[in-house]
Amino acid sequence: MAKVLIAGRIPEHALNILKDAGLEIDEFDDSGALITKDELIKRVGDKDFLITPLSTQVDKDVIDSAPNLKLIANYGAGFNNIDTDYAQSKGIPVTNTPKVSTTSTAEVTCGLMISLAHRIVEGDKLMRDEGFSGWAPLFFLGHQLAGKTLGIIGMGQIGQAVAQRMHAFEMNIIYNQRKQLPSDVEAKLGAKFATIDEVIKSADVLTLHVPATPATHHLIGADQFKQMKSSAMLINASRGPVIDEAALYDALLNHEIAGAALDVYEKEPHVDDGFKSLKNVILTPHIGNATVEARDAMAEIVAQNTVAMNKGNQPDYIVNNVSL
Repeated sequence: MAKVLIAGRIPEHALNILKDAGLEIDEFDDSGALITKDELIKRVGDKDFLITPLSTQVDKDVIDSAPNLKLIANYGAGFNNIDTDYAQSKGIPVTNTPKVSTTSTAEVTCGLMISLAHRIVEGDKLMRDEGFSGWAPLFFLGHQLAGKTLGIIGMGQIGQAVAQRMHAFEMNIIYNQRKQLPSDVEAKLGAKFATIDEVIKSADVLTLHVPATPATHHLIGADQFKQMKSSAMLINASRGPVIDEAALYDALLNHEIAGAALDVYEKEPHVDDGFKSLKNVILTPHIGNATVEARDAMAEIVAQNTVAMNKGNQPDYIVNNVSL
């Protein structure tokens, strides 16, 4: 009987799929903490398949400790937690769970945008602490988003889903990515292609939807903050390392930009204490796809990919070009 290690708890639906396929399951109970590297190496040693959350690092040591490993199924749209090149050199495909996170992540991005512009989180804290003395014409003013310019860097599925939603809010949308979208898609989204510098300089709200790669590391840093409007707001629900957080903190402290909302962090799960002291920052614990619907769909993918490999079939969403 083939064996699968699940390196962190996932929805029950996935376990049922694996059990029905006759696989022997070893699931790490992560109710207390993430699995340690030593524990991962110990438990994966005799396994044929590994299902791992994107918070767990799967490096050369882990891969070498599992000589029978046939698949690494990452429970997440990203896969920078896995040494995909080394897995490829060993003939082990790595899969991820794209697409199914799109709606949830787009909704969270838009929610952060609205909350930051209208100071909703600040208002909640005010009411829980000292309260307020009543409505007044100049009290606690924020900004409406209608008529403002939304700059999107990375116009893949999530970027487009954000554009679609904020177009309905009557925002003017400009974007940048490596390849311009077809004109009919741009028209549907109300979006215009621009250079990355134009997007950064023109945006009232700048939102990032790019993967974590060497090319995107610190894509937004001190130089970019100096180009942005002093009234601009930055949203990041993509990957933490695309922002130079030290530069962001300085930009916020020195009022080079007006605010930021972060769902991901450069050294996640660590959050720099400096951000916690700023009123113009919203911090959320990587909840971009933290919905029942998205997580169930992700569970379906990793389970079905594992079953497919066990049957000798090609899994979906291979990210490291392993030919089977």
